[in-house]
Amino acid sequence: MAKKLSTKQGLALSAAALLVLGGATAGVVAAVNANRAEEPERAAATSPFDLSAAANKDRVRSEPVAAAVEQLKKSGFTPVSPGKLTVATSAGAPPLSALASDDNTTPVGNEVDLAQLVADGLGLELNVVNVSWADWPLGVQSGKYDIVSSNVTVTDERKELFDFSSTRQDLLGFVVAENSEITSITKAEDIAGLKLSVSSGTNQEKVLLEWNEELTKAGKQPAELIYYDDFAAAYLAIDSGRIDGYLGPNPTALYQVAVAPGRKLVGTIEGGWPATAPIAIGTAKGNGLIKPVNTVLNAAIRDGSYAKVLTRWGLNSEGIKASQINPAGIPKSVGK
Repeated sequence: MAKKLSTKQGLALSAAALLVLGGATAGVVAAVNANRAEEPERAAATSPFDLSAAANKDRVRSEPVAAAVEQLKKSGFTPVSPGKLTVATSAGAPPLSALASDDNTTPVGNEVDLAQLVADGLGLELNVVNVSWADWPLGVQSGKYDIVSSNVTVTDERKELFDFSSTRQDLLGFVVAENSEITSITKAEDIAGLKLSVSSGTNQEKVLLEWNEELTKAGKQPAELIYYDDFAAAYLAIDSGRIDGYLGPNPTALYQVAVAPGRKLVGTIEGGWPATAPIAIGTAKGNGLIKPVNTVLNAAIRDGSYAKVLTRWGLNSEGIKASQINPAGIPKSVGK
């Protein structure tokens, strides 16, 4: 997942754009781009997301889940801070996780709201810590953080070190300049010879590396992968023509297309390409915490609070019917 995107840019999403933030089809892509091109004034005047710290004090809340509280007591797990659930998130990509627009300090977004439901369900106080994407694995393993809630895709490799409870479907989106001749990217041959930015250490990077292998074997020119220190720099590179496009999480790709002029979404793929794998909350392997977390998530799905969180951030189309512990992840053989 990309890091450190400024949340002080315009938060102008049109009503139509909000409806497609969880979408994945070519028709959805066309609708987003057409809406922004045809109705720029309305898009600039409407903002369905309030990313201020003040507004997010009123996020969706829930009551303790008795079964989960009991499971937590019997698990032997001890939170790193007594009475609190310490959550690692990489706050750089709205609407998933970002720093509040009014203080540039408080993490807000879908991943934070889901962590709030988990903390509430376990009878704990939420303690969210903004970390770099590269730092959460060691932090969770070492017990510095109790869980990670940061758009993490389940993989077989990660399951060797972490336990997971699924929270969402996983989709990735390609963003290019609006005046680009590129109209569709859905397969390896579509990126031949392009300059594409992607965040290091992510599943989307592994997709592009796999596609480059396919291109090389086929005797075609692979894409040149460009790495930037933060999310904002990659999009500025698109705007200036230094790169052809960016591959990132579909929700953040759609968000960028909706709020910034001069960009378009040209394709989506499964986050676990060519396999499918969900987004999940993660804990250290075998520490006993994942079962109570899973119990809370399924209680939230049943009582509707989970759906309220996803709808609040335009991600209801990526919702799941039940949270699974250590679901099928991206196989090592997939190269992701």
